[in-house]
Amino acid sequence: QVQLLESGGGSVQTGESLRLSCVVSGDNAIVSMGWFRQVPGKEREGLAAINCAVGTSYADSVKGRFRIDKDHTSGTLFLQMNSLKPEDSAMYYCAADTEYVGCTSFRLSTVHNYWGQGTQVTVSS
Repeated sequence: QVQLLESGGGSVQTGESLRLSCVVSGDNAIVSMGWFRQVPGKEREGLAAINCAVGTSYADSVKGRFRIDKDHTSGTLFLQMNSLKPEDSAMYYCAADTEYVGCTSFRLSTVHNYWGQGTQVTVSS
């Protein structure tokens, strides 16, 4: 059983940075991973994906400010978030699949093999 555990969320001011982590545990056949966020009452938004068919993919809303990377030794996934804005406030989730898919396809889908419980990010002005 694979489990994903996010951490690193918190409350920051506009313009500050946070680094989210997603630790993977359990029987691990994971290939593609990514980060999503969700605000109550809105659809879950795919932000970034890695280790998928093309390499990485980013949503336009975070391109140039957020960076996804992965420690291939531990399997831990990271999301470096810079120049945070109030509209970035949301619950952030990591997701993982056991198959290679297109990076954009991964990011645009909310159907994935595994999800974490989420970590809250709040950005105040």
